[in-house]
Amino acid sequence: MAYRDLHAFLDKLEELGELHRVRVEVDPVLEIAEITDRMCKSPHGGKALLFERVTGSAFPVVTNIFGSYRRICAALEIGELEALARRMEELFRQVPSTSPRDKIAALPQWGEFSRFLPKRVTYGVCREIIDHDPDLGAYPVLTNWPGDGRPVHSGRFITLPLVFTRDPETGAFNCGMYRVAVFDGRTVGLHWSAKSGGAGHYEKYRARGERMPLAIAVGGDPAVIYAASVPFPAPIDEMQMAGFLRQSPVEVVQCLNSELWVPANAEMVLEGYLEPGEMRREGAFGNHTGFYGMHEDVPVMHITCITRRREMVYPATVVGPPPMEDCYMAKANERLLLPFIRLELPEVVDINLPLEGIFHGCAVVAIKKEGPGHARKVMDALWGKGWLAASRLLVIVDADVDIHDLPVTSWRVINGVEWRRDLIVGESPFDKAFAAQGSRYSGGRLGIDATRKMPGEGFTGEWPEEVSMADSIKQLVDRRWREYGLSEE
Repeated sequence: MAYRDLHAFLDKLEELGELHRVRVEVDPVLEIAEITDRMCKSPHGGKALLFERVTGSAFPVVTNIFGSYRRICAALEIGELEALARRMEELFRQVPSTSPRDKIAALPQWGEFSRFLPKRVTYGVCREIIDHDPDLGAYPVLTNWPGDGRPVHSGRFITLPLVFTRDPETGAFNCGMYRVAVFDGRTVGLHWSAKSGGAGHYEKYRARGERMPLAIAVGGDPAVIYAASVPFPAPIDEMQMAGFLRQSPVEVVQCLNSELWVPANAEMVLEGYLEPGEMRREGAFGNHTGFYGMHEDVPVMHITCITRRREMVYPATVVGPPPMEDCYMAKANERLLLPFIRLELPEVVDINLPLEGIFHGCAVVAIKKEGPGHARKVMDALWGKGWLAASRLLVIVDADVDIHDLPVTSWRVINGVEWRRDLIVGESPFDKAFAAQGSRYSGGRLGIDATRKMPGEGFTGEWPEEVSMADSIKQLVDRRWREYGLSEE
């Protein structure tokens, strides 16, 4: 059964022993973030935290809801993350054999996936309270790090926003998760990448000289929150994908002041607009890389109303040096998006995004190598487009390497690579998330071809055989293990 909303998910986490209630009063300025950071870095990601009494606000705050393998699986109602890859592979098998691009384009109207288009309803609990004179100061928006916002604003950021926009030409909707800086009670700044769906819609409105409607939902059932964070290729709709993940269509309700549709069971919704060309300087932000992000001019949203649930819970995430909650969301992305890569690169066996690499910053890729130069062709393809295009480090290994065992993978790479031959250093699209404050707007990337070399790849002779014990001796020792007195029994 799909979760009805965030409250139902929190009930489930409490049932699983995965939720801790903090009953004393805590401050949304830095204190909640420090508590959350310590919990995220405790064994196995600790627990989700429900702060029941928050200084200066009538609303509780919940953090770290996705911050462990157990909780991200509970959020998506699966037993293991690998189930995401299996379900997507099965979905693609239902679509007639065409080019990868055509297969993805056909997906929204095909087979099982077509059953999960958002369901439009006339009312949702996100509208139990309607405030036409909104003041964000009444809500427990967090300040996570001491340098956040400096020197231009308070440092309060909405960190789990579901930002809804609409293409003025095609009418297509988009939902993305972009950080939102609170400037004052009625204006916020949208920080989105130039290639994001929301930014693309904004540029069209700006070119037309038209005001752009915008809605920011906070909360909802966990599949909806998670889907907003995933960089799905067009034309996949995030709310349709959320329906597929939760195996039930997402109910959406139309905004009061625009043609945008938002999750009916969200905790709160900010409605408003962007004026074409209006920008404001956003302050520093403690990013998931563990460094403060760069100052930047961002579009300004004017809030016309705020609607919310009567018993609202405000969900937030804290990002910073890993491991943090977003690391586990990235591991879900890894599994969910792997089948998209295999559509174009069937030789890709598996991908591992190490937690320390921060989403796509580092990727280890295992391939079935078919000939000289194959690893470099895979690198070029992964860097050419898609969600790994901005990867700063790509490591390509052979299919027999267990890339999820990083010590073994490191041993294979460090001891099997000839650095002058197997390193590829080049320029890449700049990714501001991976720049320390003050860095120039340029990027670089490194590729490591750690596959076994073939003739024609600068290696002659036989590739060295790995040291391994004979199977017969392994079996002998298995049988006699207790005799050696090394077993506890």
